[in-house]
Amino acid sequence: MNLLCFLNRVLCFFLPTLIFVLSIPSVEASKPNPFYFPHVDSSVLPDPSHFFSQNLLSSPLPTNSFFQNFAVNNGNESEYIHPYFIKPSLSSLSLSYPSLFHNSSITYQVFSPVLTISTPDKSPNQAHKVSSFSHLSVTLDFPSTNLQFFLVRGSPYVTCLVKGKTEVLISSVYTIESMSFNSILTKYTIKLSNQQKWLIYASSPIKFSQNDKFSITSGVFSGILRIVFLPDSDSTFESILDQHSTAYPVFGEAGFTNPFTLEYRWDKQGFGDLLMLAHPLHLQLLSSPENDKVVVLKDFKYNSMDGDLVGVVGESWILKSKPVPITWNSIQGIDKKHFSRIISSLDNDTNNLNLTATMSITSSYFFGKAIARAARLALIAGEVDHRVVIPQILKFLKNLIQPWLDSTFSGNGFLYESKWRGLVTKLGSNDSTADFGFGIYNDHHYHLGYFLYAVAVVAKLDPDWGATYKPQAYALMSDFMSQNPNFQYPVLRNFDLWKLHSWASGIFEFPDGRNQESTSEAVNAYYAASLLGLAYGDSEVFELGSTLASFEIMSAQKWWHVAEHSELYAEDFVKENRVVGILWNSKRESRLWFASAELRECRLGIQMLPVIPITEALFSDVGYVKELVEWTSPALKRKGVEEGWLGFYYAMEGIYDWESALGKILDLTGFDDAARGSDCARIGAGCAVKQHLALLTAAVVLSRSCLLLPFCLLVACVSAL
Repeated sequence: MNLLCFLNRVLCFFLPTLIFVLSIPSVEASKPNPFYFPHVDSSVLPDPSHFFSQNLLSSPLPTNSFFQNFAVNNGNESEYIHPYFIKPSLSSLSLSYPSLFHNSSITYQVFSPVLTISTPDKSPNQAHKVSSFSHLSVTLDFPSTNLQFFLVRGSPYVTCLVKGKTEVLISSVYTIESMSFNSILTKYTIKLSNQQKWLIYASSPIKFSQNDKFSITSGVFSGILRIVFLPDSDSTFESILDQHSTAYPVFGEAGFTNPFTLEYRWDKQGFGDLLMLAHPLHLQLLSSPENDKVVVLKDFKYNSMDGDLVGVVGESWILKSKPVPITWNSIQGIDKKHFSRIISSLDNDTNNLNLTATMSITSSYFFGKAIARAARLALIAGEVDHRVVIPQILKFLKNLIQPWLDSTFSGNGFLYESKWRGLVTKLGSNDSTADFGFGIYNDHHYHLGYFLYAVAVVAKLDPDWGATYKPQAYALMSDFMSQNPNFQYPVLRNFDLWKLHSWASGIFEFPDGRNQESTSEAVNAYYAASLLGLAYGDSEVFELGSTLASFEIMSAQKWWHVAEHSELYAEDFVKENRVVGILWNSKRESRLWFASAELRECRLGIQMLPVIPITEALFSDVGYVKELVEWTSPALKRKGVEEGWLGFYYAMEGIYDWESALGKILDLTGFDDAARGSDCARIGAGCAVKQHLALLTAAVVLSRSCLLLPFCLLVACVSAL
């Protein structure tokens, strides 16, 4: 695609970026040949062949998936697949419609095996197998029982294919108080002692008999069983479930049809109209005219951790997010009257760049932050028309980045492993805790986002260098942002196309499923990938990164940002929290991985860093920002509050009270290393302050264990009224 065509496409979906797009260097926009970093046989990754079918092992496998627990360790930890908890074992599958528990610091759901589906004759020696998967569904086969489950996210029914002539056993940890059935033996109603009512639909007549007070068994059967919890005693609910019980999804696909447009399609079998459930963000994005064949049943609801799940009838959905501007520099610019102060500090920070010290950082996370910080200095220099320092910064960056891209960095480096297919680090390939678990696919978008930002800046400023290292740059990007299912990386490793945000937690087994702490670092990853597209004139990369950033922002605002009058979470949790610390698939926590819930300034900071132009979109609700700052304020009265975190607090305050915040920022004196760990001594942080008209974007590259503030990035917070 030529540059003119690229510019035209960018202009079509948002104008604010145009001025930056016009400065794209003339770099060939064709995709580079696949690049492989040196191969490694990881000693810490599990063998996927235990749980994935043989036909899937030749393709990239998911490492941050909604069903990851089913493919880790024994594969028998539960996952929350809306609206049910699902727990497989060697010969059975258990499910529950969970209750919600909450207090002021946590809200969570708990699994209990309310119903378990198996067969009377079972050989517990064969593990279940994942026979197909996508972002919307996973199919589990149980070879020892002739049962196959189509687990489709958002389906109110759990659908089971019974193969051959097989007896089916359904048991419960609760007493079965009654069982009734229709005249043709295709629908059963079970009432349990926990007051829940469950319906069982069959594609052909099936005869269930009660064995004892905890289980029922069928005669031999072949066909489809659908099991569903009845969420309301109103007869209308049961009528809706009856009406749609014969149309069932066996697979779901999600894909981007246009910038900021995501489409869901389900492979429906049976007959009738398909009934699915939409979470609150789905409903917000379903208002597009393209959904004229979709019917929303606004009064048909299931409860969930993420808000009400509402019935939607239709075999495909179109979800449209809000466009976000992707820009190299601050959107509104810096008043020239402040240039001299910024230039003076910029000279000082540039002269203090220490190649030897930075090269001693072996952590991929902290190293990425260090080069991203330096790259931000180069862009600030360009924005204030002080380009004389850019060659020095570029030389510094190239000397740091090239050893990682050339695989010559002695302390660490990127490697490619072919079990799951993706990048690991040299340190992480034999130590699952190294690089924050990067070797088992934890935090990939965080680490690589910082690397991509620095690479994109250098490629923008030196197109020849960019052309030389384009294959490596695309390899880094593709590890977490590939769209090709047959490529050497899985499709969108971290981003969840059903929840519409990323997960960070990798190939770990967690009772609460996947998790993510810092939404702002996730946004940074897709923002950086978009900049890479700008640098290389690649509209596909640019559009995909922009689109993912947009969805990530909307999800952060929906589930992480907790406004005072939020009705999404319980009242006691809302009262004590303005922002979630760690968001799990089936839990919300106030704490952080590195800080207790009481350190509110840390929570504010970790959900803001790094401050970049797109931060304005992430915190576009000024009313909420004020609530967040006021909520954080009492925590600052503690002794020992680190000034590095105060920079974020003041930057946030500047969104609605610029003059006051700027004065506080300029009064900060704690720019020394306040490290609590050994790897972060030279990682920097800066801040940006936004008025109602302008967000200035000096870098925030704050490590979780180091609070060193370069003064140039503070004074760059000054902007025009």
